[in-house]
Order: sequence, then structure tokens, then C-alpha cells
Amino acid sequence: MFTGIVTDIGRIADIRTDGDTVLTIETAYAHEGIALGASIACSGVCLTVTEKGQGNGTSWFRVAASAETLSKTTLGGWRVGSRINLERALRLGDELGGHLMLGHVDGIARLVSVMPEGDSHRLVLQAPADLARYVAPKGSVCLDGISLTVNAVEDLPDGVTRFGINIVGHTWTHTTLADRRPGDGLNMEIDVLARYVARLSARD
Repeated sequence: MFTGIVTDIGRIADIRTDGDTVLTIETAYAHEGIALGASIACSGVCLTVTEKGQGNGTSWFRVAASAETLSKTTLGGWRVGSRINLERALRLGDELGGHLMLGHVDGIARLVSVMPEGDSHRLVLQAPADLARYVAPKGSVCLDGISLTVNAVEDLPDGVTRFGINIVGHTWTHTTLADRRPGDGLNMEIDVLARYVARLSARD
């Protein structure tokens, strides 16, 4: 599990296809501290470390992504040089600074607008139609692996749902959100509690 607190911005160093898509990711994480088989959230996508190494003063690790992962996330759009948010798996006893996340992307939210507000930025996003009912004001949402609070939700007459979030300066500079532009997709994972509440409600 993860908390949505980004601890490094990685860089895609290599992409190759050998059955699955294999990505090599450069990171500031210490080489010796990355365990083979460990789970790392890569912009919200939980991926398993298959190899690791060190070279040119930089640590790196490799992960493999299936066709299913490519079709459900933004991973298929990553290129060599792309920056991605990284978070290592939560350990028992770690501080829970964000909210509990699984690293299982539910869909892709589309960025509608970005507006500076003082030292912060206000982002408006369009929720995938099948996920709109899980988005609530003051609720939690994970976007590209970042734990965020929903400020407002707007259901438009055409059936589209948009929601707003405010990004403080620290989050803006310590994640890849500053790289995003209107029209870009962001990996979206709904709050795990909302998922189970909706499931229980549907059975009543």
C-alpha cells in the first residue's frame, strides 16, 4: 500500500518491449535500499522491481508493465526522459501523511485548466464517467500517485463531472504536476473507502 506522498521524481531512462513493456527508471533512491520484488508506485501505478543497478552516479531499477496496464493508465504515453512521481511501499509504523492507496489505477482524469492562485495553483479536472460518483468535496483522490483533497465538484448538464483541487507550492515543485498541461491525462485512483461504501450501498 501507499500514502500518496511522493518521495522522488524519477526519470524514464529506457523503454523496450519484450512481451511486456520494460522500463528502466533512474532514481535518487539508494541502490542498496531497493529490494528485488519490491513494489514502487510510479505516478500512481504499482509496479514490481525486477532488476536494479547503479551507473554514472545514478541508481536505477526496472519494472515490467502488461498490455492491460498500458491500456488503463498513462504509462503508454511515457517516453525516454519523462519525469514520474515515485513512492516506495508503506511499511508498518510509517507515518500516514496522505491517505491509503493501493496503486491500482481506476481510470484517467483529464486536466481541464490550471490557474495560479497566490502561491498555489488551482486545477480543474474531468472525471471519467464511471468514477464520477466516487468524487466528493473534501474527499480524497489520488492523481499521478499524489494524495490530494477535492475542493469542489460540479456536475454539468451534459453529464460531465468536473472537480477542483488546490496545489500548494511544495507539492507543485516536488511532483510532476508542474509538467502537466490542459488536455493531459492523469492516473486516477479513487479513495478505497469510497470504493467499498459504494459496493455495500449497491447491495442494499
